Amino acid sequence: MRNSLRPIAFLGACFVLAASLAAQGRTGAIDIVARITPTGARPEPVRQFALYVLTKSYAEVVKEVEAQDVLPTRDQFIDSRKCSPELKAWMKAHDVIDLTSPDLNQLLSTDDIMKIPEFFAAYERSNSGGVTRGLPMPKYRESDKNSNPDRYEKQKEEFLAETRKFIETNPATVQGIELELIEINPKRDWDALQGDHKRKVAQLAPDTAQLKYLAGKAETDLDGRTFITGLPAGSYWVSSLGMDASSGDRRLVWDVPVAVQAGQTAHLELSNLNATEPRRVAAP
Repeated sequence: MRNSLRPIAFLGACFVLAASLAAQGRTGAIDIVARITPTGARPEPVRQFALYVLTKSYAEVVKEVEAQDVLPTRDQFIDSRKCSPELKAWMKAHDVIDLTSPDLNQLLSTDDIMKIPEFFAAYERSNSGGVTRGLPMPKYRESDKNSNPDRYEKQKEEFLAETRKFIETNPATVQGIELELIEINPKRDWDALQGDHKRKVAQLAPDTAQLKYLAGKAETDLDGRTFITGLPAGSYWVSSLGMDASSGDRRLVWDVPVAVQAGQTAHLELSNLNATEPRRVAAP
């Protein structure tokens, strides 16, 4: 009985081996070596570093994630601010989001200061309290606004005319106006919005890449090499998923395309030359 089962077992083993070889013939592999060349030094292997084979470029994955958390445009952000319509229009027209920039005074005309409430109030605060000699002082009183509106309007118009003339005669008094706009400066909120968005994308993009587009993963050895098998023929990207590989003063990120053919091994060298976002470490 045992002798009669041997031919069947042999045929079964042959069938399994043939199926395995056929499956291997339908897939390919990628032989990867990763090296970084620090400034003025020799190439060094990237050791024990995780690399991922994706069916979609990681840069495109990042765009996909970004599209799920759409940021408002600058104009939309400005429209959402609690400030005068005049200031919103000025920021849009001048493409300015930072009202505390030291060169703000160079962008301001006398009309801007006179017609935009926030700028006018900032100019008055910046030059009041005896800081600026000859600064016009208002003579009208709020109590006259209802009791004696004609006098109120006349004195207010005189004050505004004197202030306009004073600004035109003394342009240096506009300097420092940005210091009085700190409380209403939208840049802090704009930067926070951008920062939150970047952090969210940085957290979600690697997860999205691995959940939806991962074809293979491996870690480099002490020589900076790794070998990934079982890949169906097609186009892939070898990516570090936005993580930096470092050596000396260099920090590199990879997202490199590679073509895999059935039954063949593609060879890929990751280096400074094909890093997608090379960055230098700031000097201490």
